[in-house]
Amino acid sequence: MRSQGHAMEPVEQSHRPRLQLRLDAELDQVSRQIRAVARAQSRLQRLLEAVLAISGELELPVVLHRIVTTAMDLVGARYGALGVLDEQRECLAQLITAGLTEQERAGLAGVVLPRGRGLLGRLIHDPEPLRVADVSAHPLAAGFPPGHPRMRSLLGVAITMRGEIYGDLYLADRRDGRPFDADDESLVLALAGAAGAAIDNARLFDQVRSGAEQFQRLLLPRLPDLRPFTAAAVYRPASAPGRLGGDWYDAVLLPDDACAAVIGDVMGHDLYAAAAMAQIRSMLRALLYDRRTPPSAVLSQLDRTLHAITDNPVTTACLARIEPTEGHWTLRWSSAGHLPPLLVTSDGRARYLYADPGVPLGVDTDQPRPDHGCPLCPGATVVFFTDGLVEHPRRSLDTGLDTLARIAAAHGGLPPDELCQALVDRHPGDGHDDLAVLALRTPPRRPPSSGQGGSKGRRLEGGPADGRTP
Repeated sequence: MRSQGHAMEPVEQSHRPRLQLRLDAELDQVSRQIRAVARAQSRLQRLLEAVLAISGELELPVVLHRIVTTAMDLVGARYGALGVLDEQRECLAQLITAGLTEQERAGLAGVVLPRGRGLLGRLIHDPEPLRVADVSAHPLAAGFPPGHPRMRSLLGVAITMRGEIYGDLYLADRRDGRPFDADDESLVLALAGAAGAAIDNARLFDQVRSGAEQFQRLLLPRLPDLRPFTAAAVYRPASAPGRLGGDWYDAVLLPDDACAAVIGDVMGHDLYAAAAMAQIRSMLRALLYDRRTPPSAVLSQLDRTLHAITDNPVTTACLARIEPTEGHWTLRWSSAGHLPPLLVTSDGRARYLYADPGVPLGVDTDQPRPDHGCPLCPGATVVFFTDGLVEHPRRSLDTGLDTLARIAAAHGGLPPDELCQALVDRHPGDGHDDLAVLALRTPPRRPPSSGQGGSKGRRLEGGPADGRTP
């Protein structure tokens, strides 16, 4: 038995090198497969991150630029561009570039967009991916325009949207100096598919926002001729798509020579809020013409009417009258839970007319509504506004109000339309809510006194305002 065991030992030893080689080969193959899987996972992760990066934007210019920079990062390209085709799909109407230095951009100043002749035209007319290792050696290369940086390698893919070519994505010169490979091409192709959807979403966002804004503006009035007063108003929709707002304003001359102004905000950001806003504004205008009563009485009647015949949401409002009285102007107002008016004098001072704000419309029709009064000098401006102008989640309301008052004081000498625009352009709000601002300015001269015309002696039904000056 021993001799047989010794006889078999050389045979086992002769198999070991081959077994070891085979095992090493299999381990090496497994290692390569693991590395390939790891690379694939890394590529997939980078692709997913790239898709999320471009799909997280909604503004079209931002989306287009993000597509270019994301594609550059994905394959390590030094330069990138996205050419948007014109309506005839024959040449580029727009070219978004990235990776150029300020000096390189200055060198391209005045250079016209590619017209579809040469290498870039190949992709415009043929949507198949284009991968070139040496641009200068390609038979279709037409050379670079003056001031254009020299580029060696090129990768181009078409971006399609709803079955039509929207534009072309160009990448040039990998940072590691190697030409673009098949993996780069597959990654950019996948990104281009997501880019088409992101562009489509951005265009839809713009259409919805434009449509919502147009609908909202159709519901708001065009200010009539208010002479001898001057007035202006600005409405700006919320930044989010489709967020119809309930902000509204109105101003009318009344038969008793007073000028009425109102600002309001219906709770909600949808079609229901917009429809309620239009309904409330129409009712209020009818009440103003029908009843010569103090603002508080008009708001109370409006609240009772809304409660009886509608199911409108809670609404804040500030209703005011500017009346000629005893050779000067008097502001009388009543608030339904709204922000105070801002008074800007002709000498550039601004202060809020703080007073009892009352309860919003739609809360409690039995609650009394106080009236308030304040004399106005010639050329004084009363600014009414909604909370979108001053509210910001990272700042207190008082901070927003103080900032708005400073802006109004700095621009108080401007005509009402320019003052409103300055307040809207520089407002301290965060822009996530719609906003409205209405500015009403008294004439530069005092009204006629008793016996010289005007509305002297005409008393409002229901008693005068309390005359308090905040």
